[in-house]
Amino acid sequence: MNKIKAACLIGWPAAHSRSPIIHHYWLRTLGIEGGYAIESVPPEGFGEFVLHLSTHGYLGANVTIPHKERALLLTEPDARARAVGAANTLWYDGDTLRSTNTDIEGFLNNLDACAPGWDAIDEALVLGAGGSSRAVVFGLIERGIKRIHLANRTLERAQAVADQFNADVVPTPWSDIASVLPRARLLVNTTSLGMKGQPSLDIDLGLLPAEAAVADLVYVPLETPLLAAARARGLRTADGLGMLLHQAVRGFELWFGQRPTVTAELRALLEADLAGTN
Repeated sequence: MNKIKAACLIGWPAAHSRSPIIHHYWLRTLGIEGGYAIESVPPEGFGEFVLHLSTHGYLGANVTIPHKERALLLTEPDARARAVGAANTLWYDGDTLRSTNTDIEGFLNNLDACAPGWDAIDEALVLGAGGSSRAVVFGLIERGIKRIHLANRTLERAQAVADQFNADVVPTPWSDIASVLPRARLLVNTTSLGMKGQPSLDIDLGLLPAEAAVADLVYVPLETPLLAAARARGLRTADGLGMLLHQAVRGFELWFGQRPTVTAELRALLEADLAGTN
């Protein structure tokens, strides 16, 4: 196997990813000689690239859209990747290419950092029923949240996610969000609503309990209208940039052998980069 200490991001397209900023910062600050590159690989070439990842000079990879589901089939996935139905981090264990999904720990660790003790709750409301939603739901179940309301404009998609997990997940019509908010001590937006160029997310946060926390997986803009409204109410918040940073930690550790930390300096680098593209 090629011994070059380098990892990559595989996507189509992938050029605008912030992952290189994160990993190059950690390589530099930890004094590790290594690299992290972007590989724009079309769907028809993904299988060959992944199955010969080491011969391309890589000891592991991140995977982004549209390849996350396919990566699951070409590797040995762990329980987290199988539960979410998608893999975003690949690494070699000997000659075996394994995979996981670090969105789960990225979500949980970011919430732990931003809203300590957030998980001392009984009910949560999750908006959206896509891949990110499955990662969030898995994490909430792992933390022992007893009732997770899953709201989606297409109720059948919410039902499909609920069927994948257990009775703790309750499919909820989008029109019923207002009736759930007073009981939810955590609100998580996994949809693209509120993202730059997308429609806003119109929800009355005044209905949430005063001790509730609000998480938004969107990070462009950094402060979404949902987070701005939550902060105006004095609620604790966790943004999408924090999740992006925390989900990168385990991949780096698997590839380069040291566990990095998410620092204020690294976050400031990403905030400056994002500001330059807005």
